[in-house]
Amino acid sequence: MEIGKFPHSLLEKLLQQPRFNDHRVLLGPGLGEDAAVIDMGETLLIAKSDPITFAIDRIGWYAVQVNANDIACMGGPPRWFLATLLVPESFTENQAGELFNQVLDACNQ
Repeated sequence: MEIGKFPHSLLEKLLQQPRFNDHRVLLGPGLGEDAAVIDMGETLLIAKSDPITFAIDRIGWYAVQVNANDIACMGGPPRWFLATLLVPESFTENQAGELFNQVLDACNQ
């Protein structure tokens, strides 16, 4: 199995199993689904969290942009950010500070 990735066939099998039953979840987990859609009463909430695995630099900036783009593609305005950041064991405190600053800068754009 590729590190960090389930094969498509396994993911399909896992997603067919019985899941939670909450009528407010209008769009839950599924193949090809990039976000969840939750009925909050007066409005809908689009929730998304996606780790960034392709970036070598500007990881924090890409993390915000990729997730914001997926929410926008589903018709919602990106308002909040759920951080899912994967870093190597060798990541330093200075690198963590830079990554955090990138996230903050991207969120403030």
